[in-house]
Amino acid sequence: MPRALVTGATGLVGSHIVEQLLAKGWAVRALVRSPSAELSARGVELSVGDVLDGAALSRAAAGADVIFHTAAAITPRGGWESFRRPNVDGTSNAIDAAERAGARLMHLSSVAVYSGRYENPSEKIHEDVPREALPERAYYARSKRESEDMVLDAHARGRIWSTAVRPCVIYGTHDRQFVPRVARGLRYRVAPVIGSGRTTLPVVGAANVAQGALLAAAHEGAGGRAYNLANDFDVTLRDLYRFAAEGLGRRIRIVPIPLGPARLAFGAWLRIVGLLSGVSAVISSSTLDMVTRDNPYTSARARLELGWTPSVRPEEGLVDAFRWWRARA
Repeated sequence: MPRALVTGATGLVGSHIVEQLLAKGWAVRALVRSPSAELSARGVELSVGDVLDGAALSRAAAGADVIFHTAAAITPRGGWESFRRPNVDGTSNAIDAAERAGARLMHLSSVAVYSGRYENPSEKIHEDVPREALPERAYYARSKRESEDMVLDAHARGRIWSTAVRPCVIYGTHDRQFVPRVARGLRYRVAPVIGSGRTTLPVVGAANVAQGALLAAAHEGAGGRAYNLANDFDVTLRDLYRFAAEGLGRRIRIVPIPLGPARLAFGAWLRIVGLLSGVSAVISSSTLDMVTRDNPYTSARARLELGWTPSVRPEEGLVDAFRWWRARA
């Protein structure tokens, strides 16, 4: 029976990785800061510790065939250090743990490693595009780029076998970032859109990201490579509102706003409700671009090399995500 260690197992992608590993017959251990009745009830072995505790992480990794490293700080309060310590130092400890255990390392990265560029909509952002310098205050993006570079460098140096996947904004059950922001933004039952609202959003289902992560970890050729998991299905802004309304059990009135000066008003609305702030898809200056221009990323490499064929469609995954949030709000 193969064995896996999952960090961030109570989080969005981590919880879905746990679910899929168990369904495939894996023995699963989770590194948790405090006991989880939900994980225990599902037969997951718990190892209490933190990614910043290298010794605890190495103990948890003992005997593992694969470490799925999904733990990360997304919206901590504070400056660079509040991102660097969990995301960079925590990943460094995961690399050390994988080396000691002789385990593969699957690292959950992000499209934040790119510059969030929407300048040329005719050219999709793929894994080999030149990466521009990130703004100094793009703390999350900088931490994800640095941590991913460490993981892939460790593979190149022969320390470990490692791979990385780069999702965009993720939704699903156990979502504590994107779905809650959208739900709070819709509390007045009004949803503004600029123009037609038919642009495709850079969003992806957590279950499909987990599927891609498992495929990458099992594919020998994925060693030392990164894969975008950034467009499982096309989801427009109108789709998002429609599926959110169904999951929340409320009627939402969509209010079209003409292009031009209305972009400023719409952008202000997004920031007021916190709809997309702090989410990993793009740096904050591109928040409005995210909802007014088509998804700029391509996942062609994952589909071709990993055989990634996402199975959970947004009309299921998004509705379930909002329904899950509603039951706990």
